Amino acid sequence: MREDLNVPMKDGSVADDARVRAASPTLQHLAQRGARVIVMSHLGRPKDREPDLSLRPVAEDLGRSVGQAVEFADDCVGEPARSAAGRLLSGQVLLLENVRYHNEDEENDPGFARELASLGDIYVNDAFAASHRAHASVVGVAAYLPAYAGELMEAELAALHRALDDPKRPLIAVVGGAKVSTKVGVLTNLLKKVDALLIGGAMANTFFKAKGWPTGTGLVEDTALDEARDVAAEGGEKLVLPVDVVCAQKMEAGRPLRTMDASKVEEGWAAYDIGPRTVALFREKLNGAGTIIWNGPVGVAEIEDFAAGTKAVGEAIAASGAYTLVGGGDTVAAIDSLGMADRFSHVSTGGGATLEYLEGKELPGIAILQEA
Repeated sequence: MREDLNVPMKDGSVADDARVRAASPTLQHLAQRGARVIVMSHLGRPKDREPDLSLRPVAEDLGRSVGQAVEFADDCVGEPARSAAGRLLSGQVLLLENVRYHNEDEENDPGFARELASLGDIYVNDAFAASHRAHASVVGVAAYLPAYAGELMEAELAALHRALDDPKRPLIAVVGGAKVSTKVGVLTNLLKKVDALLIGGAMANTFFKAKGWPTGTGLVEDTALDEARDVAAEGGEKLVLPVDVVCAQKMEAGRPLRTMDASKVEEGWAAYDIGPRTVALFREKLNGAGTIIWNGPVGVAEIEDFAAGTKAVGEAIAASGAYTLVGGGDTVAAIDSLGMADRFSHVSTGGGATLEYLEGKELPGIAILQEA
């Protein structure tokens, strides 16, 4: 099985086990049915066999979540993996060491993929969050074994399909984050599907400057001004920008705050959150929605002084009665910190994979399953 156990670590322990918990149901159900379950995953981006990026500590957390001790192999291929797999009994679970300790994984090396595949009889991809990567442990193994989707993968795809391809109308998207350039494909694809697209976060500054508005010292992507103009022209009335912004002279807690008209940000000040008039405007647009997709906080939500807009928008989405899909690492972190994670229809574990799906791209880890 390929799972995404790429979890944040602190002092050698798992700091946030959300992905471990999300992976557990498929593992539990297979083990209960007598399968010998061998789990592949990556952790971080190791340049060598960095001890801090070993999956060994994750095995303990995974065991607690699955409800039984999880065995661990010191490598994902070679003798350590073969002997650990050979000792496995029906109903037991084994976690292999970080596949990215081997460069061949990211290179999708056929020999490495064949060696991974030799450990099992059936391949299950349950790692939606890694399925935008054409790596050996994601797509390569599927060339050598019958390939299936796990329960988490199915849940992610069903949620995205329901929200994007077969939505209850009106369909509203809220997109935040820092850069237009990283999300221009998402914005363009969403505009073809949504009834309204609400923009927040620092990327709004680039749209403001593209309109000729002053942005003070706010983050602006000067190289993406043409893209912002194109999106605005394509979006027309569907595209909803902030009308007021909460500004400070530095992105620090405890600084004096001022609310300014979005078209009149003063020199020396920068927008770090949406203002109360924008919150009211966004609430009005979200009220009565049938489906809402939310990707990206609408302010610097990790600093409490600039989190009010994200909290208010999150509350409006949660209370809307719509089918709600939340995706993106920063968004998930924001709703977790605000204690709102259980108030949405589906919170995606996907990160970059969710973003690429929203962009309309084919995900190689899913395409290979469909082919298989």
